[in-house]
Amino acid sequence: MKEYEIVHEIFNKCSGNQMRDVFVEEREVEDPEAYVRSRHPDKNMVLTKDTLPDGTVIIDLDLSGGHQRYSFTEI
Repeated sequence: MKEYEIVHEIFNKCSGNQMRDVFVEEREVEDPEAYVRSRHPDKNMVLTKDTLPDGTVIIDLDLSGGHQRYSFTEI
């Protein structure tokens, strides 16, 4: 299992407010995509996964019109 710094961003739906909620944690995770799906089990979501050249895994979620992003950077 790898240890990651996980940054979870929840983007604001209001067009006049560009602020977002940001949560940071360090955690051992076997599979980043499975971790994200376990955090949102009852949601109807569209998940997009991308891996950056430095190995960071970015997972974007569309949750009924809301946008969230998880970034997994190996420690």
